[in-house]
Amino acid sequence: MSRRVAVVGAGALGVTAAHDLATGGADVTLYERDEVASGASGRAAGIAYDAFAEDVDAAVAERAVERFRALDAEGAIEFTDHPYVWFARAGDERRADAVRESAERMRANGRDVDLLDADATELADRFPALASVDVAAAAVARNAGYLDPGSYVRAMAERAAAAGATVETGTRVALAGDGTAVETPAGRESFDAVLVAAGAHTKRLLAGVDVPIPMKPYRVQALATGPFDGAESVPTCYDATAGRYARPRTGGLLVGDGTQEREFDPDDYDADADPDFERASLDWLDDTVSTARGGSEFEIRRSWAGLCTATPDRDPLLGRVGSDLFVATGWHGHGFMRAPALGERIADEILGGEGIDAFDPRRFDGDETFEVVEGMTVEE
Repeated sequence: MSRRVAVVGAGALGVTAAHDLATGGADVTLYERDEVASGASGRAAGIAYDAFAEDVDAAVAERAVERFRALDAEGAIEFTDHPYVWFARAGDERRADAVRESAERMRANGRDVDLLDADATELADRFPALASVDVAAAAVARNAGYLDPGSYVRAMAERAAAAGATVETGTRVALAGDGTAVETPAGRESFDAVLVAAGAHTKRLLAGVDVPIPMKPYRVQALATGPFDGAESVPTCYDATAGRYARPRTGGLLVGDGTQEREFDPDDYDADADPDFERASLDWLDDTVSTARGGSEFEIRRSWAGLCTATPDRDPLLGRVGSDLFVATGWHGHGFMRAPALGERIADEILGGEGIDAFDPRRFDGDETFEVVEGMTVEE
């Protein structure tokens, strides 16, 4: 008899795990309170790269990019290869040192990364769209790209269903018993295992069966500009000094990281971007990529806010929290880009394989106090 598994949350990781569980022979039911990709995954930046300094993170990210590319080759999604650049501005030696150190550690882990440090003009020579930036240090990763997050989530949900998973959207759930019973408006159903991958709501769901986890949702913001000639010449980039990132999007640019480093209520937060964030982002664009735009003003087509999830050590909580109860949360803004690999790993663990020791939720007691720290920073 196949193992009956419930997956709660149809975001990027949830649909990946549901697909991989189903193809691994499990009888899977995927529950989503709204629609597929309606939560954090649908509001993600859609950036992917393997430029991580820690060996475990680098291997996970490499596998995720590999799976994105495989889906692109099948025609299921469109993954655009595009370099990823991160830099610290002149005068910011603290972060410049962090850029240099992170690049060297990435190279030691076999990442295809160049440090553009010997001559600051090298950044402008290789990426003319960033010619107006006076940098102290910069690095570029080539195993990188971007995609529409919703397209991935929908594609994997369709593949999960095709593999035999039952997808229940518009269904709010609660956990019961030891966490392996799921209550819905239709009644209670017991499973052999349950995976909670419900984003910012994960902590509350687990609290319903007295399983505490040290996770806090925090608010981030993004905007998309109107299209303009030269947008594709802008590399995916992270300005460590200003704390903002950008990548091409539908002929314009997506700009983000208006982070608020405090805990937010996942059922009561403003999903619209703040006017101050919008103004600061436009100023940053003018200062950073004005050469790509030709000096004219940028137009905001859309802006929004979403929730990321934080942990005490900035590593995710991925694995067992009960005898047959599993969790996947705490991404610090890197959840979507690693979902193809982490969804694969948690599915394997549920089916009897090994998890990732560094991400084991049981490294914490669950009641730790900690400050929220955003995820997209260079290590200092």
